[in-house]
Amino acid sequence: MTATATPSTTVANLRDLGGTPLAGGRTVRPGLALRSGQLDRLDVEADPVVAALGLRTIVDFRTEAERAAHPDRVPAGARMLVGDVLADRVLSGEMPAAAQLKDLLSDPAVAEKHLGGGRAQALFAQTYRSFVSSGSGRAAYRMLLTELADPAAGPLLFHCTAGKDRTGWAATVVLALLGADEETLMAEYLSVNPAVRQAFAPLIEGFTASGGDPEIALALIGVVPAYLQAALDEVSVGYGSMEKYVREGLGVPDEVVEALRTRLIA
Repeated sequence: MTATATPSTTVANLRDLGGTPLAGGRTVRPGLALRSGQLDRLDVEADPVVAALGLRTIVDFRTEAERAAHPDRVPAGARMLVGDVLADRVLSGEMPAAAQLKDLLSDPAVAEKHLGGGRAQALFAQTYRSFVSSGSGRAAYRMLLTELADPAAGPLLFHCTAGKDRTGWAATVVLALLGADEETLMAEYLSVNPAVRQAFAPLIEGFTASGGDPEIALALIGVVPAYLQAALDEVSVGYGSMEKYVREGLGVPDEVVEALRTRLIA
């Protein structure tokens, strides 16, 4: 079993981590930790499902360029926090594929030049390792865990653009800390594929109709085990365990982790 897909009409790939099975027969408490794609079309008045969530905190993992192009629509009374996971890579002159899906899928020739021949998969693996190792990645995920541990945060939603890469790693870290096993972590990570492909279907169809390689489209739009494994390997090599990554890499004190568990484990 994975997180619960929530049938919103204005937010793509909305999922509640609540109900995810944890060690000892426990589960994640519902309604407190949610994940999604960008919120540029969110409309509480037209979307009773989202209205019922009572969101109080939004954590946006996107780059400055992504936020400017598609600003979040934040529910009244909710706080907006920005944790730009890829900021360090953008500063160094890179623009990771995870942050420019739509641009890459608009031009098959450019996509083939930069991403053909397995390069897309290699670039995504590199990006996932940077989630773990970069200063901006560590700062963003530290903020998320600190907020989720705080009862005053209320129902919290974290997201990126598609809600699969930066958001997928965030969900993995949270669920691992709460006691989900490896099989559950991978199942939750992969479970977004249908929603993401549905959200990007027009782009994929246009890309392939213009002569784009379907393999490149799927590498960009979907998630595969190798991507998540790259981040998990980075944790293993750098820290030895998820607990040490959170404590030493993210700088999250043990008492915050305990507060997180107290709050989110049912």
